[in-house]
Amino acid sequence: MAKELLKGNVAIAEAAIRAGCEAYFGYPITPQTEILEHLAKRMPELGRVFLQAESEVAAVNMVYGAACAGARVMTSSSSPGISLMQEGISYIASSEVPAVFVDVMRGGPGLGNIQPTQSDYNQVTKTAGHGDFHPIVLAPATIQEAIDLMALSFDLAEKYRTLVFMALDGAIGQMMEPAELPPMQEVRRERPSWALTGKQGRDHKNIVTSLYLGAEPLTKFNAKLQAKLAEIEANEIRYDELLTDDAQLLITAYGTAARVAQTAVKRLRQENIPVGLFRPITLWPFPTERLGQLAGRVPAFLSVEMNAGQMIHDVREAVGRTVTVDFLGQPGGVIPLPEEIEDKVRQMWLKLEAVA
Repeated sequence: MAKELLKGNVAIAEAAIRAGCEAYFGYPITPQTEILEHLAKRMPELGRVFLQAESEVAAVNMVYGAACAGARVMTSSSSPGISLMQEGISYIASSEVPAVFVDVMRGGPGLGNIQPTQSDYNQVTKTAGHGDFHPIVLAPATIQEAIDLMALSFDLAEKYRTLVFMALDGAIGQMMEPAELPPMQEVRRERPSWALTGKQGRDHKNIVTSLYLGAEPLTKFNAKLQAKLAEIEANEIRYDELLTDDAQLLITAYGTAARVAQTAVKRLRQENIPVGLFRPITLWPFPTERLGQLAGRVPAFLSVEMNAGQMIHDVREAVGRTVTVDFLGQPGGVIPLPEEIEDKVRQMWLKLEAVA
């Protein structure tokens, strides 16, 4: 299919439709509202379910119900809305039903503003709800990648019976780029064997619950959950590298920050500064092992983020205490400029040369 000029939020919504999404429940909040608006028109046209809930709390519990019935279901929101959904997210994780969440991040804490940030990193990778679980978290850097990761999100959710988040900042949701949409998939009519579809036609009774009375059954469930998370960590790590083969200084960044960093890296290479870029695509599971390998020969890292420093903790854990890890970024909705990154890298490079 030919490329067309698409807005990020609209591309994500249409990609979800073409990936066979059967049901969407959500509530409007900037800067992701175009996802809801596009689905409000397209889903009924296709005979699928769209419902604007009365709140984010209602929406996440509707997602929970549809997921229990085995439907391919999703919601979308932005930072404060995801906060309101956290109890339901935890229930979904405990019930082991597949669901997809799109978080188009805005400034915080609180209502903050509608500017693009990456301030939800900790929320979606560390504290998506109470209990010992992680959702898979995918972080696109382009609209085309967001389209591609949308279909992958549903596939991973169903493969592991888990939650999958697509986490992107508001700039990617609002920008327009040429991109190619995939062909339409058929909506899956057959329900998985565990789904709550009524007992008619089968002998056994399906139970989906997040409640485990007593320490022993809950401990047993958590052991099973941790084993599944370990399997995901072993098989579903994704990342991208730019000029890392000979780099002596590496920038780590994702989303819009990585796009800006890529420009800075290319310019700095023209000055013969051996800098490269490492971009996590899965924020969880985080590509810890690969970063650790790179740290074996790269003495310094710079974490570029659109927040006060959240991913940097995962970078430091990956590379160890003997490697320098610096930070560039700020919260509030300010996108870093290539020149700012270049100046920071030059300062770090001068220090490395002085030590050498």
